[in-house]
Amino acid sequence: MRRIAHLAFIACAALAWFGAPAAHAQGGPGGGGRGGGGGDQQQDDDAKSKKRNEEWGENQKNLSLPQLRNAGPCPYVKVLYDAARYVEMKDNQPTAASIGFTGEIQNLASACEYKGDQPIHVQARLLLGLGRGPAATSNQKTYRYWVAVTDRNRAVLAKQYFDLPVVFGPNEDRIQKTEDVMGITIPRNDIKVSGANFEVLIGFDVTPAMADFNRQGERFRVNAGEATADASGRTGGAGQP
Repeated sequence: MRRIAHLAFIACAALAWFGAPAAHAQGGPGGGGRGGGGGDQQQDDDAKSKKRNEEWGENQKNLSLPQLRNAGPCPYVKVLYDAARYVEMKDNQPTAASIGFTGEIQNLASACEYKGDQPIHVQARLLLGLGRGPAATSNQKTYRYWVAVTDRNRAVLAKQYFDLPVVFGPNEDRIQKTEDVMGITIPRNDIKVSGANFEVLIGFDVTPAMADFNRQGERFRVNAGEATADASGRTGGAGQP
């Protein structure tokens, strides 16, 4: 089921860097689109995204957005690695039996549109895998995620949070949802300001412990009927992303 999240913020930009060649609709499993440029940071992000996809091994759907008309490259849209998963752990115990609600941003597509000195309009489509583990005490969960616009590798220009209420059916511990994020607007100081100067970051609202769990690449492995956390592999428990 597709849901539309409308952003109410405008990312204020007052840069005057030159544009680059024309861009296109963007996408890719759990990673995001590219808006030109790259360097070491982009390569590192791509490597993390690839590693996550290989480790989690999810059956991901392909997402796509209509081709938009724009005069230059789009902002780089990506999922922040540290916030790509939401994993509740009872008493911070990294065992399958202690897992409550989980979430994963499984895929991402994006596109942008601008011409002349008009603002850059960005839209994104997210595929989220949501789960309910053994420690979950309800069939309902309101997940929270955020969308931020940054001056490429510098300051956050704007950030907004969104609530995603979910109800799991009887005997249902895994569901997928698609979110369309609309209304990301980045004003431009003049025609020389390129979309490649900006990034759009997306992630779950996670605790420091959750972020560290993701950062360390922790996963779950079940050994002889007993679940333990392990950094070398995972077979997954109920509701695991």
